[in-house]
Formats: sequence, structure tokens, C-alpha cells
Amino acid sequence: MPLYKTIIPNSQTCVKIWKISESFNELMQPLELTENSQNRVNGMKSEMHQRGFLSVRHLLRAFGYTDSDLYYDDWGKPYLKDGKQISITHSFNFSAMIVSDAVVGIDVEKQRDKISIIAHKFIDYEEDYLNEAAQDYVQKLTVIWCIKESLYKLFATPGLSFKDHCLAIPFTLEEKETIAWVDYENKKHRYNIHFLEFEGFTCAYALS
Repeated sequence: MPLYKTIIPNSQTCVKIWKISESFNELMQPLELTENSQNRVNGMKSEMHQRGFLSVRHLLRAFGYTDSDLYYDDWGKPYLKDGKQISITHSFNFSAMIVSDAVVGIDVEKQRDKISIIAHKFIDYEEDYLNEAAQDYVQKLTVIWCIKESLYKLFATPGLSFKDHCLAIPFTLEEKETIAWVDYENKKHRYNIHFLEFEGFTCAYALS
């Protein structure tokens, strides 16, 4: 399948989302993988993970890059050789990528009721405006998780805690945007957040 969605939040930034409907062979056919990437694919036990990995390479192609243009640091943060900032995510049958001149982060998650079981592990300040009995509770929790995951990827600092260091300002699902902060080592960092929902999934991305 071609791209599911393209979003351009500003003149320096682009988001692309891929719906993974192709088979492993269909995804592999047009790609030229580096030896390292080929070895990673071969070592994956789950075809779902293989297809997710390959869909990210298709997203790279959609941005005009090749697999060899992407590399990772020791902490697993991705970089592009031309100096552009990049963040990558995939969940089940969706993957997404954001490329920008500024530091960015992105996350996609499937909306599932079981997120409420682990809510205490990643929300703190947000308890003040969340309503556990509300019909949209799971949706809002998923948005908050995606926000904090995107901040974690953007900030790329070992020891950063979703619960202790990241907070999302109150939002409505209709607004599709909010502000989030990282409060780490006595410094506060403000980020603009955009989010969207599709086919039972949530995607959020953070812009610095």
C-alpha cells in the first residue's frame, strides 16, 4: 500500500504514516538494504517485526532517503547523514516517521483498554484533569503515552522518566494539539504537541 497519510506541520517538518498491508516479500522486493539491516531482518523471529522494520525503509524512500542514509547512536537514537532530524515509530500495522530541521519525536500506539492498568506508571500531573469514568479515558491515556514517548525519543537522555520528568498540559481530543514539558535536572523544556487518531490508533509528535 502507498503512504497512508502525509502531514506538514510547518515548512521545516514532515510526517509520513504507512499502513503495513503488504507481505514480507512485497516489502522486500524494491528495497536495497545495508548488510547490517539485512542481518537485523534475518534475525527477527516475528514476521510482524520484519514487516514493521521494512515499512520504515519504505518511509525513508518516501522522504528521498535510502537505508544507508540512516544510522543510530549507542542509545538507539536514529540520525540521517545529511544532518536532518528524524524520529521513527511502529505499532502493529502502522509505522510513522518525522523528518525536520529541528529536534523532533514521534510515537504511534494502538488504543487498548489495558493501558489503564499501567497508567500509574506514566501519569502524575495528568491525574488532575483525567476522569477515569469518562468514555474517552483510554483514548486520552493513549495520547498521553504517545506524547511522553515522543518526548523521550526527542530528549534522548538516559534516566528520563515518563512520570517524573514529562507532563502534558490539559487537552481535548477535538483540539488535536497541546503543550508538553520536560522538567529535568532543574531545567524546563517546552514542546508543541500535535496528535491524531485513525483506525483505533493514536499518533503524537513533539516539535521543539
